[in-house]
Amino acid sequence: MPVSSVPAPDVSIILPCAGSGTRFGAPYAKELHCLAPGVTVLDRSLEAVVDLARNGLTVRVVVVFGTHKLDTVKYLARYAGMFQLVFVYQDDTAEPGLDGAIRCALPMTRGPVALVLPDIVVSDGGSLRSALRHTEVAGWAVVAAAERDPAVLRQMGALTVVEGSGDVLVKAAAEKPADPTGFNALWGMVAVAEDEAGRLPDVVVREADSPLAGSVAVMVERIVNYNTAEG
Repeated sequence: MPVSSVPAPDVSIILPCAGSGTRFGAPYAKELHCLAPGVTVLDRSLEAVVDLARNGLTVRVVVVFGTHKLDTVKYLARYAGMFQLVFVYQDDTAEPGLDGAIRCALPMTRGPVALVLPDIVVSDGGSLRSALRHTEVAGWAVVAAAERDPAVLRQMGALTVVEGSGDVLVKAAAEKPADPTGFNALWGMVAVAEDEAGRLPDVVVREADSPLAGSVAVMVERIVNYNTAEG
């Protein structure tokens, strides 16, 4: 297909699938864990992205993978008719970690960008659509859920959320904080306007100042992390 015939996406999704998921403890990729007949964790994590396409948006999904994730690449073929699928290989030596995966994907994104993790499932499929609308004004938005358990907050992107004038706002944010005191929520997806997307890797770096402070939080009932045996 000629490049000129591919429409520009309305939104780009970064889907990092190159992680080893050692905490999950299974002999297969965590995102391919079966939750119901024919339904995997990956399918559930993409429900919010499917919602975008079903609401008329042209969606580009930039999948970051490693050679150990070819089964995941093959599985994603079922979405070829729904999304523009772009696959980017992550050289873990040159660009290690989740922040490296995001940097690998960013050159292939157009329009507002959302970070969707393949092992994180949110309870509201329309929440990402709401978050993206907020980026038009606020620049940044997160899909979040209330959480007070310190053990959970130490393993996630932790937030302090407060009621604003009609919206829930992020007062502070930290990636896997050693001391989760004062945090009362966690994020499951991040959305950012195109002109701010270059800062997206900082969201997942523990030592960085998180750009999520001041963003709008779209609250959902539950966010589940399947990167553990307990998930």
